[in-house]
Amino acid sequence: MRYILGRITTGVVLAATSLAPAQAQRPRAVVQPAAAVSAERLARLDRVLQAYVDQGRIAGAVVQIQRDGRTIHSKAVGWRDKEARDAMRTDSLFRIASQTKALTSVAVMMLMEEGKLVLSDPVGKYLPEWKATTVAVAKAGGGYDVVPAKRPITIRDLLTHTAGISYGAGPAEKAWRDAGIFGWYFADRDEPVATVVARMAALPMAEQPGEKFVYGYNTDILGVLVEKLSGQTLEQFLRERLIDPLGMKDTGFYVPPAKANRLTTVYAADPNGVRRVPDPGAWQGGGHVGQGHYLRGPRVAFSGGAGLVSTAPDYARFLEMLRRGGELDGRRYLGRKTVELMVADQLGDIPYQPGMGFGLGFSIRTDLGKAGQPGSVGDYGWGGAYHSTYWVDPHERLTVVYMTQLLPAGDIDDHAKLRALVYQALN
Repeated sequence: MRYILGRITTGVVLAATSLAPAQAQRPRAVVQPAAAVSAERLARLDRVLQAYVDQGRIAGAVVQIQRDGRTIHSKAVGWRDKEARDAMRTDSLFRIASQTKALTSVAVMMLMEEGKLVLSDPVGKYLPEWKATTVAVAKAGGGYDVVPAKRPITIRDLLTHTAGISYGAGPAEKAWRDAGIFGWYFADRDEPVATVVARMAALPMAEQPGEKFVYGYNTDILGVLVEKLSGQTLEQFLRERLIDPLGMKDTGFYVPPAKANRLTTVYAADPNGVRRVPDPGAWQGGGHVGQGHYLRGPRVAFSGGAGLVSTAPDYARFLEMLRRGGELDGRRYLGRKTVELMVADQLGDIPYQPGMGFGLGFSIRTDLGKAGQPGSVGDYGWGGAYHSTYWVDPHERLTVVYMTQLLPAGDIDDHAKLRALVYQALN
């Protein structure tokens, strides 16, 4: 089944009338009554989140649930700063990392709607360094060969993470590390992302374009594309076209000093309870672990893939715009058909997760049974490295934002329980 944002097609029954032949040929839409939300059952979610705090598995969290654009649940549990005994608030600030990808993807689609790009365009048409790329192919005895890419990387490849570009992992990982390009974190860099992306193009990619889903720098490259085509920094474009008009008053790439006391502390999962990570922290494995450089960093790199700081209410505004098909409070940000394209599975035969596909910036639920979690066919979302997550369910007219700061998160199962507890509360 397919769902059209802004209205529910699965909740419509087509019924013929026998009043007259002409009328009988014209189906009549009968809208089924909306499912109510049980406050009593929703209270289970609060108890489970508080239990995670009491058990020391998270320091704190915020959850915001909206239905039909109305907030039906907003709850802060635990601590913004556990050591300072500073309680979490619903307007606490969170590093949302890869949740930034959704805004950058929308920015690209805005440019498409203005006729400034076509999704099938080669990236090299606008970023010359990307005209001809190479791919690292592992050899049986160790090492790798470098071969030309079979075709140019397209904008659609980047939006769907099928460009073959990782976060540096792959046969040529050492070359990426030696080039100082590895992992998702940019906030400590004193150079623009565009400079890094230009150097990146010369390195061997992990896979051939269009053949596999490879999660990586794709959306950071898209952020540079937005800058090139708009003549603005990504920060300026997002602020003028999305953040300010949507009223996302606490969203930005770096935290103003006046809001420092609202930035949530990052913790790491530990067998003895969460532990506070260093400030600003350091690289570990595939990324940065620490408080980060969002307060006292260079403030030069605007990462379209993982750079923003936001709040649950702010991000809920953005999601509600998408749920409504690109419009909110009388202002249109994207065309309805553009949003439909973004939330349609684009992967085709490319393997992904069971019951899930991927659109132009979001994972998409394509088979409820195979996915194996509560939800609806057509719901879409993503998350961030600091363990935040979100989704939009057009069928239930629902948006959910869950914010916490846990990196690494260990084996915590809060995301799965969150889904179950949200959907069990719908009557």
